[in-house]
Amino acid sequence: MDARDIILRPVITEASTDRMDEKKYTFDVDLRANKNQVRDAVEAVFGVKVKKVNLMNVRGKEKRQGRYVGFTKKRKKAIVTLTNDSDEIKLFSEE
Repeated sequence: MDARDIILRPVITEASTDRMDEKKYTFDVDLRANKNQVRDAVEAVFGVKVKKVNLMNVRGKEKRQGRYVGFTKKRKKAIVTLTNDSDEIKLFSEE
């Protein structure tokens, strides 16, 4: 798998934005990815040094429309902690 196939998108929420001050970044990753693959992909794509990777499986939520019930798709979320001497990841363009 290519590094850009492993990291799908950044998770931008209020909680994840607050964690960026502590050099912790949250990404949605491929369901088959493991910690080593996520570490290598973040280092390759963003050019930073990774200290730690935490992975969690997020179950799909039940959604209904009238009498029809379904689920949103499940996903895997990674919280990546960078080393102290590493640069920050630029998720927002500053022009």
